[in-house]
Amino acid sequence: MSEQLPASVDVVIIGGGVIGCSIAYHLAKRGITDVLVLERQQLTSGTTWHAAGLIGQLRASRQMTELAKYTSELLFRLEAETGLSTGFKQNGSISVATNHERFEEQRRGASMAKSFGLEVDVLTPDEIAARYPLLATGDLVGGIFLPKDGQADPTNVTMAYAKGARQAGARIREGVAVTDILVEQGRAVGVMTSEGPVRAGTTVIAAGMWSAELGRKTGVSLPLHAAEHFYIVTEPIPDLPRDLPVLRVPDESSYVKEDAGKLLLGAFEPEAKPWGMAGIPDDFAFATLPDDLDHFEPILEAATRRVPILATAGIQTFFNGPESFTPDDRYLLGETAEVRDLFVACGMNSIGIQSSGGVGLMLSQWIDQRHIPADLLDVDVRRLQPFQSNRRYLRDRTSETLGLLYAMHWPWRQYATARDVRRSPFHERLLAQRAVMAEQSGWERPGWFAPSGVERAYRYSWGQQNWFEHTGAECRRVRDAVALFDQSCFTKYLVTGRNALAVLNRVSANQIDVPVGRVVYTQWLNERGGIEADLTVTRTGETEFLVVTTAAGQARDMARLCAQIPDDAHCTAIDVTSGLPMLGLMGPNSRALLEAVSGESLDNDGFPFATSRMLEVGYAPVRASRITYVGELGWELYIPAEFALH
Repeated sequence: MSEQLPASVDVVIIGGGVIGCSIAYHLAKRGITDVLVLERQQLTSGTTWHAAGLIGQLRASRQMTELAKYTSELLFRLEAETGLSTGFKQNGSISVATNHERFEEQRRGASMAKSFGLEVDVLTPDEIAARYPLLATGDLVGGIFLPKDGQADPTNVTMAYAKGARQAGARIREGVAVTDILVEQGRAVGVMTSEGPVRAGTTVIAAGMWSAELGRKTGVSLPLHAAEHFYIVTEPIPDLPRDLPVLRVPDESSYVKEDAGKLLLGAFEPEAKPWGMAGIPDDFAFATLPDDLDHFEPILEAATRRVPILATAGIQTFFNGPESFTPDDRYLLGETAEVRDLFVACGMNSIGIQSSGGVGLMLSQWIDQRHIPADLLDVDVRRLQPFQSNRRYLRDRTSETLGLLYAMHWPWRQYATARDVRRSPFHERLLAQRAVMAEQSGWERPGWFAPSGVERAYRYSWGQQNWFEHTGAECRRVRDAVALFDQSCFTKYLVTGRNALAVLNRVSANQIDVPVGRVVYTQWLNERGGIEADLTVTRTGETEFLVVTTAAGQARDMARLCAQIPDDAHCTAIDVTSGLPMLGLMGPNSRALLEAVSGESLDNDGFPFATSRMLEVGYAPVRASRITYVGELGWELYIPAEFALH
């Protein structure tokens, strides 16, 4: 007979994969031992069990690299601590380039890695052949070798985390399904399970591809979507070297690892197959998806040319299993914007094993200290917007994001899928002026303007971009004359109530108690003096304020503000972004132009810097705020949406 569930715990974790078990392990190691992990089936039964188990350390930023390094260091300690083998071996990894652009990307990554203290060697084709003799290197330009990368057994890693967590006092229950998250007065207070309720001070969703639906039921946006992920495993290959490094051939969308005398060939193909649009079945465990050899065939053909031994090796296993991906290929971590005391760690984008240690470390600190423990904005769940949980949007974007893991990571690269989601009222007029659109938080906004006869497209490069000259002309126009910027994507909150001033003064670094019509540029601070947001606050009335922050900060900054409003305060914050488009009018001639269209005198004495007042432009009421970030005279013009076009 199974042990009865406790009525309450300090922390309940939903999901018994590698991430959930790592979080439990790290919490217990911090002394938070009243932890309960609930797994609906068996540990690893969702995605973990079929992961390839690649352990790479070089990521896109120093913080992410440090967390990946921590994972690889932890795996050795975990074996000694628990007595369970993780199957981790540091056989290194080689990433090869078939063209000069890819080699430039790799050399830049190697340079960055060295600045982080990570061991990395830049290789010639001959040096690659010496380290990986099975490889056809005739057309290679070069590559990089990371000696401390490697591979591990995902199931064994998870079991080691679980044993370490139990040894430190945490509890793990299999065969218990979480059916709902309990929320009271905006806070998560536990879970409802197939065996009854469990109350908790902190609730963690680490349920892999099931996380999105759990969030949706709770009113929380967790934008992730499953995609089919393919690999094959060969039959045993006689005399196959057992010390082969992990091989990555990103130009051919493939990776290869030696596994018990066999080769595993996997892919991150450019056009992926989203899966689970109708939801993930509750009983989906240790399950696979139907084969699709036609889809995998181009990868296999290229791989047999690159590693010729694959052409003669028999295929023992053709595997297809789902993994979850987010709209920007970065995982979801931290406390949710919508519900306090509800934390998440999901959407691992096929790097869950190598991220597991770092994720567990960071989230355990976050839960313990109740604040973000490091620069984790890249993966903070609050960076994404609620609209990105739209099922069709996720399906379309996931067809691209899986392949972007191995695509060239060009500077300024634009997504090709799930575009034209958020448009300002001025969108069509900007296109008529030959705008080339870029995306930010789903908003389409001009990246640059192509003169007549110039191609309206990004042509990516590691050198000077194709828009460099034309952007320079735009900058000179702002410096010398006047220009309009569509800044409708900026986030705007209306904060009102007799306690609004006290709330804003508490969270802001600068004094907000200014005369009506003044604009205050400020930061929002946390209790440790750290900066949470960079924004302006305009006092539009005695008890009314307009807050303007970045497009990317829309969900995060609202959560920060609402957390600072006491329960008994007379203060309300409303997101008015959609109803208040904004144009930036900037440059030395901006005053003359604004005077001409408003019919008012806007001289320095009558309209000094950092002031805001209402003007009439045509038939429209316009709030004009004299604030600028371009080094020249300028105004921000806020127009109610129904007046914007005329």
